[in-house]
Amino acid sequence: MSQVIRRTSVHEACAGVSLRSRGKVRDIYEVGGHLLLVTTDRVSAFDVVLPQGIPDKGRVLNGLSVFWLGHTEPIIPNHLVSASVDEYPAALAPARDALAGRSMLVRRLKPVPFECVMRGYLYGSGWREYQRDGAVCGISLPAGMQKAERFPEPLFTPATKAETGHDENVSEEFMANAIGAGLTRRLHDASRRIFAEGVAWAAERGIIIADTKFEFGLDDEGTLYLIDEVLTPDSSRFWPAEDYAPGRNQASFDKQYVRDYLSTLDWNREPPPPDLPGRVVAGTTERYRSIYRQITGAALPDAGA
Repeated sequence: MSQVIRRTSVHEACAGVSLRSRGKVRDIYEVGGHLLLVTTDRVSAFDVVLPQGIPDKGRVLNGLSVFWLGHTEPIIPNHLVSASVDEYPAALAPARDALAGRSMLVRRLKPVPFECVMRGYLYGSGWREYQRDGAVCGISLPAGMQKAERFPEPLFTPATKAETGHDENVSEEFMANAIGAGLTRRLHDASRRIFAEGVAWAAERGIIIADTKFEFGLDDEGTLYLIDEVLTPDSSRFWPAEDYAPGRNQASFDKQYVRDYLSTLDWNREPPPPDLPGRVVAGTTERYRSIYRQITGAALPDAGA
């Protein structure tokens, strides 16, 4: 029976459970008073979900989030109830094999409507803003900085959460006007502390965390919780420290390998997307598995383990 379930998609296995939402990568189900977050192997590039999934991607993202939620719990509480399928409610019993290693049962909280982005290096959308404005999210920066140059101190740069398309970078002042100065200060402080802990841990393992985004939620009493994925290759930029040099593009452990391949094609970045060749799929899987090994110090457990 378990072999049949493992071949079955998570969505089919969870047919009797209420699907709350489906994102590019994550599926969220309602299970009694909790939510079930399921991280699939789907991969998107340029806001388009690609035809092929990346084997083990969902388990890597879920496993790293579980690791970091435990690692940062002394700093801030989080929404995790359990990531062990044996502890899930009876309603999920038929789907346990399909959910193992790629899901977590979490508390229902009120999400803060901003992503809390921490930037340690001038890269990505920050680099584009700097070239245009000499600033990132309203924070003025010295002239003459190079691409991928490290900031003297990490920047806290919020972003709105877009239902479709790209999130929009905003200033901390914009955030404070929207949700209040007090909550903004709490989010700023928590983000800095979590980022500092993650950066220090990764640096000891030869990894630079160039930037990342955190999400938070509030309970009815106003307690702040860390939620969603944490310090994964999909929410962060991980660079091998041994290859780092400012002034150029950086090697990475994430789906940038997929984007780089797609950028060589004559594709307008609109659906339908092109197929990914086997070598690109395999190379991306290895990058995800590699970052898991380096961060946790252990190989990714076999599926179903």
